[in-house]
Amino acid sequence: MSIGNSPADDVPADDRPSVGRALQQARISAGLTVDEISSTTRVRIPIVHAIEQDDFSRCGGHVYARGHIRVLAQTVGLDATELLAQYAAEHGGRPSPTPAAPLFEAERIRPEPRRPNWTAAMVAAIVAVVGFVGFTLFNGGTKSSGGSVAAESPSAKPPASPKKVPGKPADPKPEQSASAIAGVPANKVTVKLTAEDGQTWMSAKDHNGKLLEEGVLKQGDSKTFTDSKRIDLVLGNAGVVQLFVNGKEVKNLGDDGQVQRLSYTKGDPVAG
Repeated sequence: MSIGNSPADDVPADDRPSVGRALQQARISAGLTVDEISSTTRVRIPIVHAIEQDDFSRCGGHVYARGHIRVLAQTVGLDATELLAQYAAEHGGRPSPTPAAPLFEAERIRPEPRRPNWTAAMVAAIVAVVGFVGFTLFNGGTKSSGGSVAAESPSAKPPASPKKVPGKPADPKPEQSASAIAGVPANKVTVKLTAEDGQTWMSAKDHNGKLLEEGVLKQGDSKTFTDSKRIDLVLGNAGVVQLFVNGKEVKNLGDDGQVQRLSYTKGDPVAG
């Protein structure tokens, strides 16, 4: 079926009607109204009117305009390919494709510089500290930070305490050893501890809080500490320790497995 044009119409040079006029004439020839075309194609009525008047500005761009032309042509029985080619010739054609390589280069994501992994460094430091403490506790290692410390032979034990006489009340005052008192400086505090009945963890600090020594004291081992003012002790297993302060034995330190924190000065102990 050929579509004619009235003399009053603006006729293109090749005697073909415009895209919009061709769609309009085909719709009328098919006996369809604009409302029926809109209901069938889902193209809104104002846009159908605008396209039939060759006003494609309401389509929202060339892509949407070509889509509307295709569906309207199929509905009224026209060749959509010819109408789309005519639309491209009348309205500047399809946009030229953008080269892929430059676009890819522009959108290439540059890797960010790697930052130090502080979390891993902190975890490694914690593991190192825990490993050192475990090695010290279970292998008997000790760490000495200075101070007046004297390690004695396991066989060198303090003088034995006098035996109690039956019927005589116990003396609450600490027992003294003449040899022990003779070897203690009068102007300092001297603390001697021996792991007599088992091993214990221990720590000793001077009056400034400076660590003299800490670690595991094995059974039979002894340590002696001196300071001008005060010695602070921490015993992890007080029940196995024999303690002498300024040459006087301090008894009843605690039960097996009991932790004790003790401090002694030049005038201590008053009582055991």
